Amino acid sequence: MVGFQRWEEVLNSALESDEKFRETLKRVLKEFHLDMKEFSRLSGVSESSLYKIISGHRPNPRLSTLRDILRTLKNLESSKEGEPFIALIASRSSLDALTTSHVTAGSLKLKIKGYGASSIEDAIVAALNAEQEGARAIVCGPVVATILQKIVRIPISSCPVALCNQPLLEAAKNAAKKIVEEIQPPRKKS
Repeated sequence: MVGFQRWEEVLNSALESDEKFRETLKRVLKEFHLDMKEFSRLSGVSESSLYKIISGHRPNPRLSTLRDILRTLKNLESSKEGEPFIALIASRSSLDALTTSHVTAGSLKLKIKGYGASSIEDAIVAALNAEQEGARAIVCGPVVATILQKIVRIPISSCPVALCNQPLLEAAKNAAKKIVEEIQPPRKKS
């Protein structure tokens, strides 16, 4: 299906046959490097339902389930294509005090996208949303960082307030450096 995005391939395969839908969905999840547990978390479709759909034990998923699957795949695909960004999780007043909307590391310029949080629970939800939306790294306070490192799969950066004049901006710069390190393999010494 040349020219189609992955979510469109899954939709078209569902129109073709149950077997083709299962095969295509399984392949697309593999291409996104997602297991059932992770896709369940992102889509809101239970792991049990996903396993039944892919194994053929539930050949006709509910329309709402199909919508959730397609919407999640579409979001994953569009976030990969969009401008890379760093999620900044902080209080609304801290976010309002920022004077820039981008940070630069090497030749990479990254947008900063703020997520307001007033509790640990808010920060966890914000981190999960940011990761789903395609954030390349997360910047947050040191206490929250230790929790989020156990939850998300993208780099976390924090800067204790006592060590920086502008801790959020410094942490965002550190996050940008981590992204550059992931993108560009280390140079071999000759």
